[in-house]
Amino acid sequence: MSTTTFVEGWLCYDAILGEGAYGEVRLLVHKNTDEKVACKIIDHSKYKDAKTNISREVMIHSMLSHDNIIRFFGRRQEPKKEYIFLEYASGGELFQMIEPDIGMPSRNAQTFMKHLLNGIEYLHNKGIVHRDIKPENLLIDGNGVLKISDFGMATIFRLKGKERKLDKKCGTRPYLAPEVLKRPYFARPSDIWSCGIVFVAMLTGELPWADTTDENQEFLKWRRDNYISETPWSKLGNTTLSLARQILNEDSEKRLTLEQILKHPWMKFNFGDDNTTDQGDGHATNPAKRWNSMMESETKHNREVPLVTLSQPTMVIRPATIDQLVDDIKTTKSRDSICFSQPTRNDDVILQFTQSPITRENFHNLVKRMTRFYVTCSLTKAVEALGSVLDSFHYCWSIDAAGTITISTVDILKNQLVLKVSFLEMDAKILVDFRLSKGCGLDFKKRFLKIRACLSNIIEKPSVDHSQIVCSSEN
Repeated sequence: MSTTTFVEGWLCYDAILGEGAYGEVRLLVHKNTDEKVACKIIDHSKYKDAKTNISREVMIHSMLSHDNIIRFFGRRQEPKKEYIFLEYASGGELFQMIEPDIGMPSRNAQTFMKHLLNGIEYLHNKGIVHRDIKPENLLIDGNGVLKISDFGMATIFRLKGKERKLDKKCGTRPYLAPEVLKRPYFARPSDIWSCGIVFVAMLTGELPWADTTDENQEFLKWRRDNYISETPWSKLGNTTLSLARQILNEDSEKRLTLEQILKHPWMKFNFGDDNTTDQGDGHATNPAKRWNSMMESETKHNREVPLVTLSQPTMVIRPATIDQLVDDIKTTKSRDSICFSQPTRNDDVILQFTQSPITRENFHNLVKRMTRFYVTCSLTKAVEALGSVLDSFHYCWSIDAAGTITISTVDILKNQLVLKVSFLEMDAKILVDFRLSKGCGLDFKKRFLKIRACLSNIIEKPSVDHSQIVCSSEN
């Protein structure tokens, strides 16, 4: 896999970081400073309603500046395409850190929950509601700090001190508060409900229901207090469950506020750190670790997902350099179309091909994912083996001219689930990279694990785990 040159001094990686409703996100890296920027590319010729929606998203996002919100650096508009420049979060989406049906350690979930609530509090203080909080829209940077992204459904609910109710039904159904389906509804409690679903997903590795309608049996059991023996609630201890119960209160006026959530015992509990050792008799070397063990044992299943530590320095992005990037692009003379294919006139293009393959030395420039692996066979055999597994699962799949496999199926909630698989040649080896294109991140991760298990005979045992995500308890 190679890179392309995106204006002077900036390289654009061919690998796609992610996809949104109107386009894809790619990584830009400065050749000299190694500074990184995410570039969201919108093709207006494909999405006729994109211009209006993207303009609203940019208007809201450009107003924001907070440690737990992806930074907006600028935009470039063309007749058929648009480029939006954003902070790069090398850790990828939150769902990558959630093990299906298991979740993550309470310590990590508590840290991410604090980050999320801090970002939501900032938005609400600005009179803005996100309306699509879910793990797919929560990114992790290189230091384990959670960042809220994707403001395509955000709106202003308070202006000049006057608050209005909302009536647009939007968001992702498993995360929607029940009042959103009934309308009109208050803005802030609806975001808080979505945070509650993320909280449950982080600790249990599953979603409690497909939607909050009267037809949904799982939600009906929750409403009628007939849920305690049901999953995912049976996986939660009393303290954890009490917090979930109060955040996911059907009555939006009785739902916990952000301030009340942060004061809850579970949020204030000190889960300790990994460095404290056990004495061999079940007793930890300090009280914090002992209480941590008691709190964890109250949660009724094992979450021995490895905790990760600070392993890289803070990524510094100099706004002046990004401004220069945007300025450089804006000064490039207008053209009808810019694409990532071989140009026909090399003297009048922004993107030009260079010979810059991915190697182990620059591998860190790819967004971290826990859904990739090396294979011990040739590219042809890897594609054949994967195809056989997909056929055995009765998945619909196709492969394009670039060698990318697109897998289509439905998730556990009967919504469309689309996975994409790229085969990257690196240091004479083949790296198989899975990413979510559309659908539920948790279900995507579950399908990946099943596919990986079926390919175990050709998967190389990693000597170095490139997928580990940094988790910082500071924010």
